[in-house]
Amino acid sequence: MTYSPKILAFAGSTRMDSYNKKLVKVAAQGARSAGAEVTYLDLRDFPMPLYDGDLEAQEGLPQNALKLKELMMAHQGFLIASPEYNSSFSAVLKNAIDWASRPASPDEPMLACFSDKVAAIMSASPGGLGGLRGLVSLRSLLGNIKVIVLPDQVAIPKIHEAFNADGTLKDLQQQASIEKLGENVTKVVSKLNG
Repeated sequence: MTYSPKILAFAGSTRMDSYNKKLVKVAAQGARSAGAEVTYLDLRDFPMPLYDGDLEAQEGLPQNALKLKELMMAHQGFLIASPEYNSSFSAVLKNAIDWASRPASPDEPMLACFSDKVAAIMSASPGGLGGLRGLVSLRSLLGNIKVIVLPDQVAIPKIHEAFNADGTLKDLQQQASIEKLGENVTKVVSKLNG
């Protein structure tokens, strides 16, 4: 029986027609082609209050934070596409990570849903840098919470002109580079867990 890595793909955007949601789906296809089981997650379906320690102390983790943690725990790799907001990544992505980082029970190890997970990061933006500046802070955060972030990353500029109607990228080299991120996560997860 062959090992099939489980990869969770999501974007740091809740916008329905988000370019980053489209982008991470391209990476997810690359992971599937490499033999991974991929789950696509839309953070729009997991609304959570802003992280608040008093709220956590009074009510525990919100139901959607628990559902997100459960999904993260069940997967060995992450594909994350992040829009750039004011030279950093989005507040919705940071909030999701903050809630998921909190232990659901006293015996849960710290950062249980992040430790030793393998991630590839990417971004898309209408601007000329493609969201590249936001990936710097996202890489730093993920590394600090014990995620193994692969060195390759891709930022696609002028994204409003980049997609075909079927969700593929018009530039075949860009399409291949995003698919390769999914393939790379699959290969590394397979080597670490296979």
